[in-house]
Amino acid sequence: MRRNAALFVTISMLSGFGGSAMALVSGIWILDLTGSTGLAALAGLSVYAPVLAGPWLGGLLDRVPRRPLVIAVNLVLAAVLLSLLTVRGPAQTWLIFVVSGAYGVSYVLIDAGETALLPAALSPAELGDVNGWRSSAQEGMKLVAPLAGAGLYAWHGGHAVVVLSAVTPVLVAALYAAVRLRQPPSDGSPPRRPGLRAGVAVLLARRTTRVTVVLAAVAIAMSGFTTAANYAIVTTELGLPATFLGVLLSTQGAGSVVGGLVVGRLLARWNAVTVGVAGTTLFALSCLVRCLPWWPGTVVASVVAGVGLPWALVAAVTAVQTRTPTAMLGRVAGTANTAMFGPVALAIPLGSAAVGLGGRPPLVVAAAICLASVLGVTRRPRDRRGAEPDVARVPTPSTPQQAGRRA
Repeated sequence: MRRNAALFVTISMLSGFGGSAMALVSGIWILDLTGSTGLAALAGLSVYAPVLAGPWLGGLLDRVPRRPLVIAVNLVLAAVLLSLLTVRGPAQTWLIFVVSGAYGVSYVLIDAGETALLPAALSPAELGDVNGWRSSAQEGMKLVAPLAGAGLYAWHGGHAVVVLSAVTPVLVAALYAAVRLRQPPSDGSPPRRPGLRAGVAVLLARRTTRVTVVLAAVAIAMSGFTTAANYAIVTTELGLPATFLGVLLSTQGAGSVVGGLVVGRLLARWNAVTVGVAGTTLFALSCLVRCLPWWPGTVVASVVAGVGLPWALVAAVTAVQTRTPTAMLGRVAGTANTAMFGPVALAIPLGSAAVGLGGRPPLVVAAAICLASVLGVTRRPRDRRGAEPDVARVPTPSTPQQAGRRA
């Protein structure tokens, strides 16, 4: 299965590079064409908005063959991106928004599709490791791709970035075709009813998926809630130039790379809930450390946050992959993605309003919410015999050699 693992990690690298480069350049391009920062910011919203349709888009993956659909989505995305070659002036700005929206839809379908394909390509014991490696690959590309995209845009304009970004989904489609899928074992579960309620019901049915998705949703939402506070801490509380934020983003990215590389080993030793608790707790601690009037502490906090967020996310994704009936993986994965990333749409503006109280209060609030969530899941009710109500469907690897795998 090492061949499949390498293919999926390469897919994550290529997707992360093309997507990150185009995400930055879309906003810059709109700003250059229109002179409006508000319109430039809306490009990011166009990419993000389709995540709210995750349960319905994920349901499509349960009705058609998943790999052909994911390949087709990548090829269609490449064709849609090439339509940006017709952009010549402000009159064509609307096309950048349309393509940004198409990017967002493709992200939802591909993320849910890949989540559903991984269990058919890898053994359960490998899922944790490969999910962590994929996370590290994506975070690593976020450190490189924006700089490369901005440099290429400055050199040859938006059309050059479009061509580069259009090549990556074609390569990704070819790699998906090269993946060797094994027949997934039957879990004995009867087909569930179609629709949104089915995905939600399956997601909530098991404690492990329910808890890990909630923890990831809280941690990710609080990362958005504290965005404005981080700006205020750097510029107002510490009196540092705004460019110092670039240092913090880079250190957080480095922490995310490290966190992704080790999370698979943690999932092999502990259960997904424990790893999710650890990740959410680390993010809470990073918020508290940022409150210190000491710039090295802010750098350390960025690294800690970078480690904690992938732990919470990968724990939730792996729990969904290993504890969801095969026939329901598409819609459940889509529902989980909406639950984990949807709250950010509300958290970011709330955080921007809360920063009016200063940089530290929103960070303390975010830490308190994360720790309260951790306390809520660790003080869970037990059944009458004191056993956990949810039992893992996938057996625990019996040897250290078998344990060192992940998706």
